[in-house]
Amino acid sequence: MKLNLLAALTAAAIFSAGAAELPADFGIVVDGAAVDGASFTRTAPDSDKYTVDIELKKGKHQVVFGSKSGKVGSSGAEFSFGEPVALKAGSDAPLEVNIFLAGTYTFTFNNKNAEAPTVSVLRATKKSEFKRPLPTVDCQSWDGGPVEVDVSSSWKDGTVVRDAYTGAEAEVKGGKVTMQPAPDSEGILMLEAKGDENRVRPFDWDNAIVYFIMTDRFYNGNPSNDNSFGRHKDGKDEIGTWHGGDFKGITEKLDYIKSLGVNTIWITPIVEQTHGFIGGGDVNNPDPNSGSTPEAKTWPFYGYHGYWASDFTKLDPNLGTEDEFREMIDEAHKRGIRILVDTVMNHPGHISLADIQDFGLKGLVTEQVQKSLPEKWIDWKPSGLYGSWQSVSGNIDWQSWGWKDWWGGDWVRAGFPGYTAGGTDDQTMQVGGLPDFLTESQKKVDLPVFLKNKKDTRAKPLKDATVVDYLVSWQSDWVRRFGVDGFRCDTVKHIEPEAWAKLKDASSKAFEEWKKNNPDKVLDDNKFFTVGEIWDYGVSNPKDVWYAKGHFDSLINFDYAKNDALNGALCMSDAEKTYETFAKNVSAVPGFNVLSYISSHDVKLFWGDYKNIALQKRVANSFLMLPGQVQIYYGDESGRGLMKDGGYPDQALRSDMNWKEIESGPKADLVKHWSRVLNFRNRHPAIAEGTHRQLSQKPYAFERAKGDDKVVIVFAGNRPDEK
Repeated sequence: MKLNLLAALTAAAIFSAGAAELPADFGIVVDGAAVDGASFTRTAPDSDKYTVDIELKKGKHQVVFGSKSGKVGSSGAEFSFGEPVALKAGSDAPLEVNIFLAGTYTFTFNNKNAEAPTVSVLRATKKSEFKRPLPTVDCQSWDGGPVEVDVSSSWKDGTVVRDAYTGAEAEVKGGKVTMQPAPDSEGILMLEAKGDENRVRPFDWDNAIVYFIMTDRFYNGNPSNDNSFGRHKDGKDEIGTWHGGDFKGITEKLDYIKSLGVNTIWITPIVEQTHGFIGGGDVNNPDPNSGSTPEAKTWPFYGYHGYWASDFTKLDPNLGTEDEFREMIDEAHKRGIRILVDTVMNHPGHISLADIQDFGLKGLVTEQVQKSLPEKWIDWKPSGLYGSWQSVSGNIDWQSWGWKDWWGGDWVRAGFPGYTAGGTDDQTMQVGGLPDFLTESQKKVDLPVFLKNKKDTRAKPLKDATVVDYLVSWQSDWVRRFGVDGFRCDTVKHIEPEAWAKLKDASSKAFEEWKKNNPDKVLDDNKFFTVGEIWDYGVSNPKDVWYAKGHFDSLINFDYAKNDALNGALCMSDAEKTYETFAKNVSAVPGFNVLSYISSHDVKLFWGDYKNIALQKRVANSFLMLPGQVQIYYGDESGRGLMKDGGYPDQALRSDMNWKEIESGPKADLVKHWSRVLNFRNRHPAIAEGTHRQLSQKPYAFERAKGDDKVVIVFAGNRPDEK
């Protein structure tokens, strides 16, 4: 329905008396503008009711219904959410709807009495596919035809160049080539010398193309491990429950990952997590799509993400066995793919009722409360009118001196009896309320009591060891035993650089030991790699203490997703300044690199903002030509959507991989597009590591070159119908 609907509405009677059928062009006008694309759908073949979902901002809105044959407006009756309100055919008086919470609302129009229909309004129970319009930008336009570009400074006359997107070839004549961008390429040509498509250049970490997987949400290869420790689904939105993804699932999808053109996989932490759950959601500020009771507004929150460790020496059984972990790494290596494991040294996980029972810490629950608990404490559920999932914490005695048998005051800050409380600076604060390891302490410590008593742990007492010594020993052991290629290090700024240096040095030695013990599995002579997460770090930061004292090889770049990704996607030529900056500040600085991204598990999904296939292709074109290392978050290539967040925005970013959607249709084509661009980048390290030189403005073209590796990228422009 176009905006001219408003002008077409007349005061004529909209239907004959008693008619229930709505005109095909029947629509809704909000605040004086017809809502484009909003069409009413009959709830059943013979029903008098029709519904439409509309996205509304907070505030008062004036609503009128109608078609070219007439309007339906307010009858003067008082409006109330969920209650049918009488309307009047032929009235142009707007119905005032006061929206207290922005979102999607369902209008149910009942036309049983065509002269006096009714409408009711409720917040939509299903998330709408409302799409924000793309921002308007001034960008060169491409008419869809061939493009001529001057490449005289890159290739000699007579050189045959190839467009990696289409496979088409052209000869350089008079310093120029003329080629036709593919209609579905979003105006890009990826030029390489003929024959380069078959060249295989050795891997190096400066050209890392990282595919980041939240293991639990990727693919379920072994359903038999889905309920380890008695973990449950919640039967509702499954916001904070384990979904079933595991090492075996990644192994089964390695050929898919390889076909994309990535050369590295980063997986979320692998170690045994908090067995049970804490309460998620907010009784006072609940997810607006949930029900009205405290239980409905909250949900069980497990450590499915991997950042709530209980035992750093054991794999979480929900993710798989040691054999399955080893098979995943070995099979990845056979395909030339490296494995980065997310590692955490800042904090262990929260404690849950299940941990207290499983670890024999029953002194943390009074005898009276124990009598009220189910046989297996992980089976606890909210009860009563005022019960919430958050009230699970009310079963724990937070003032008990039995806390000494958990991690203990020599190991963590937590504010419990016998423990110090978290501080206010980066090193001593309790991030997210989690216990904070005393990584700065030089005190020699023994194993925590609960680990001493844990029958299946690999943790052993170490002589004259500090907290950091234990953590480093536990983490580096995964490298020594399985050949992990590198670590992504979590919450880096909350730990002293010297501690990270110990981890890097110990893991490097462990990696060499693994190579010595597994000569038939060694890929090359690349060293052990570490990349760190320092919140808000960016390219503008110098090569600083974290490289010198922390021994990091790279740091995650927060700047690009925040400041540059959308601009480059809207108009690739607007990325020129970013490319120049990155080439100067990253590629040209030895020993310095950054890992840039457009989506992550903490901040945003690029797809989630606009849900636009063309834009998702265009962001691939601009982002994947960025100097330095790049990280693809699983589903960037497939338009994976958001899930319900339950009041925690980051939970929306952790939806299940959309395998069904990419079997055919637009999202299957989107995957093919990303794969073409990624494979081109993978075989040309010059894109990540080489010099950058702009060749022309219209069409926008630039060269990347390093040694004998050279490419030219051409952007013809946006199509006129893609604003």
